[in-house]
Amino acid sequence: ENKVLRTVPLLAACLPKDKCKVKIGRRFSEERDPELSTVCRKSGTLILYPGADAANLEEFILDSPVYPSTIIIIDGTWSQAKDIFYKNSLFRLPKQVQLKTSISSQYVIRMQPTNRCLSTLECAAVALSILEKNSYIQETLLRPLRALCSFQLQHGAQIRLSKEHLLKNGLYPKPMPKNKRKLRKMELLMNSVKI
Repeated sequence: ENKVLRTVPLLAACLPKDKCKVKIGRRFSEERDPELSTVCRKSGTLILYPGADAANLEEFILDSPVYPSTIIIIDGTWSQAKDIFYKNSLFRLPKQVQLKTSISSQYVIRMQPTNRCLSTLECAAVALSILEKNSYIQETLLRPLRALCSFQLQHGAQIRLSKEHLLKNGLYPKPMPKNKRKLRKMELLMNSVKI
């Protein structure tokens, strides 16, 4: 929430106020947030979160008896998003979907774990383009992100390559972790295995 490099403020500024609701927090429950609980229980609600149980969004909408009207996207670092998803049972009520896309992140001033990881704004742009069957939406939503990155690069920011790219090319500046779990994640990144 306090990081200047978040993309959610850009997303909220690009979408009509009544079409984008931002909830701040890490824990959500039916008691504390009945509005979110109602949204999560609707058959037309999806949650965009990659994982073994997630359906490909494009394939899902072809077969879905109810066309999705709401999509929940968790914002945060990758570890924060994982924590929020697994510690909030409300987020397991909607159908879980993921993006199967080959595009690389245009958010070049932030380091991503892999070449296929996208910022929250990029995920929303791709998902909304798929749901609305309109690629112009993706282009429109990504224009401010490209402008932000261009401005930052002109004023001293550096292009940040993904951790995966740095590891594969022997450019990762930090020593390899001693923790076996973290070391295993690094090895998976180097071998392009989906984590």
